[in-house]
Parts: sequence; C-alpha cells; structure tokens
Amino acid sequence: MRTTPRPRRTRGIRRALTGTLLAGLTLLTTASPAVADDPSASASPAGDEAGPTEAGTTFRTATALKQGQSGIAQASAGDYLYWVFPADAGQRPTVRATVKLPESAARRGTSTWQVDVYDGLRRRQACMYGHQTRKAAADAATVELSCVLRPVRSWSEPWANDPLPGSYYIRLAVVDLPAADLGLPVGVQVRTSTKEVGGSHDGDGTLSEPLVPGVSVASTNETGETGEADDGGPSAAPRTVATGEPEDGWASGWWTDRWLWTVGGGVLAALAAVFGYSLTRGRGRPSHVPPGV
Repeated sequence: MRTTPRPRRTRGIRRALTGTLLAGLTLLTTASPAVADDPSASASPAGDEAGPTEAGTTFRTATALKQGQSGIAQASAGDYLYWVFPADAGQRPTVRATVKLPESAARRGTSTWQVDVYDGLRRRQACMYGHQTRKAAADAATVELSCVLRPVRSWSEPWANDPLPGSYYIRLAVVDLPAADLGLPVGVQVRTSTKEVGGSHDGDGTLSEPLVPGVSVASTNETGETGEADDGGPSAAPRTVATGEPEDGWASGWWTDRWLWTVGGGVLAALAAVFGYSLTRGRGRPSHVPPGV
C-alpha cells in the first residue's frame, strides 16, 4: 500500500511561524535603538527658548532654566557662574556654553574654560562626550563648551553615581588664566536640551521624591506631619520650589516602554512553543496501520 503524502498544510504553518518569529525579532532588535539613537530627533519639545539674563554665583543662588531654554549673562573673567535645570528619568541632558571673550588687545595670554554639571546631591556627573574643557588662544573671539550626560535613570543603588531625576546644576568657570586678565568682562550663553532615550536605561524602582533641594520639606509640610499645613498655617510651604520641574511634571515611574518589550517577548515565546511543538509531534499513525496495532 502507498502511504498518504504528508499534507502541505503543516509546512505552510511552519513557514508562517518562521516568518512571524523573524519579523518579531527584527522589530525588537532594530526599531527601538533606531528611535533612541536618531540624531535628527528633536532634542527638546520646548526648543531653544529665550531665558534669564543673569547667572548665580553659588549653588544656592543658581539661576533656574527650563528644559530647552537658554540663558545669557555678563560676568568677569574669574567668576563662577551657576544655572540649574530639571531632568527626568528616560532623558539624556545636554549642556552647551559659549563664552564671548574680551578683545584680543586687552588679553595677555591663553585661557582655559570648563563647564561642570552636578546633580541634586551636588555630585559631579561625568560627561559621555563633548568638549567639557577647552583652551582659548590669545586671539580667539569665543570658546565653545559642551557636555552630554549619561541617561537619567529612575532608580539606582545608594552607592552608585548614576544620574537620577531632579535638579542639575551647571557651573561655568575659567580654570587657567593669566593674572593680568582677571576681571575682564566676558559674555556667556548657556543652552540646555534633553533627548528621550526610552526605557532601556530604567531601573527596577523609583525614587520617592526627585533630587530637588527643598522638595522633601515641601512634601512634609503638605501632608501636615510637621506643622499646620492642612490649616494653611505659617508652617505651610509651597510645593513648587525655585529650581522648577518639567512642564508635564515628574514621571510617575509605573509606565515604561519596557512593558512593550515584556509583552513582545511573551508573544514570541508562545509562537516559538507552537513552532517547536509542530516540529516534534510527528506525523501520527500511518494510514496503512489499522487502529489498535
């Protein structure tokens, strides 16, 4: 007797499952990085918005900037200038500074300028790349500085120095200057921008409060645990602090695009299980073998 040829439907199912698996793997491995690393993506929804016309001289008096905002200031060579701006989880902040130097006839030599960025705990944050320190020649008109920070994480270990949601301080100063050039007038412009990098850098937890100076005191007063804030008494403190926060508020921390990766991985695992079963179940009982044999 001739056996019945194997149905083509099984091979069609296998091909369909194989194509689905390959398409899903390609989507997960290429789509998200392309969005995160696209250099043409908008750095900030607010754009390059005009900002304040002065700078602080200490951490406490730092001038507040919004995300995507620029600020200018007139200062003297040798001054320390401070600004502060907010950054939330899933964002990669970038700081750029331009120093307009005095006329070359008034200068005595080269100078070296540096921009540093500190988080809400005043921990100096390392730059991923950029020109954080630059030397200006004696005849240079301007000097350009930049610092691209690591992506801000929603949570990290207490001993780690990872960027966390909260305030970020910019400090601009000259680190090497001839003594005769101290006090010469300079013009400074700083620009901040943020880029969304998605949930690939998220941690497994969230902070109870962003690292913003004074936010814990304001929250405590709001709950009425340390004073008569519920009655509107003198111990009440406003929730909004001087350093500001993102326009759409701080991230809640429960939603991240890692959920999409989790769901996609579950779907691919289910498809792989069906595909494996179709390969290993066999052809069943041959048609020429009677039942019960």
